[in-house]
Amino acid sequence: MADRTDFAATAMEFAPQLYSAALRMTRNRADAEDLVQETMLRGYRSFHTFTEGTNLRAWLFRILTNVYINRYRAAQRRPDESDLADVEDMYLYRRVPSMESAAASLSAEEQFLDLFTDDEVKTALENLPESFRLPVLLADVEGFAYREIAEMLDVPIGTVMSRLHRGRKAMQRELYEYAQEKGLTA
Repeated sequence: MADRTDFAATAMEFAPQLYSAALRMTRNRADAEDLVQETMLRGYRSFHTFTEGTNLRAWLFRILTNVYINRYRAAQRRPDESDLADVEDMYLYRRVPSMESAAASLSAEEQFLDLFTDDEVKTALENLPESFRLPVLLADVEGFAYREIAEMLDVPIGTVMSRLHRGRKAMQRELYEYAQEKGLTA
């Protein structure tokens, strides 16, 4: 049994990862911040139930996922918000020299994948139905194992595997269509 006084010291190191996942889930900074705050609050309140020596990161992500599902599944999705103050002027222009030297050391596959912008991949991920998007986010972005995802989503491991397969295939189809539109395929 863990002591609440240890919560801040042990759990706060995972806050940036939780925020990153929350931002991908909610697609909105304010909602992501609220989601992480609620996750940390619930984690603090139930930290006495956490078994020391087990995976704290997975435990916190399960709380995050449950809070997201409970809070946002039924809610209408609000329009995307962008804070233009966060976008640095000339960001891409300043990165050109470092991008050229990095591209020279990439494999052919990595160079091909670099033809897709983050926006295309993000859009393909966001277009997935929620039942496929969450497993893909947790597995391919956050790096959780199938078993951990099954526990977080409270579904059988076979369901996780099936949803991951279907989600990845749907993303592959959408990115292939984009590649065809841009003339990247034969």
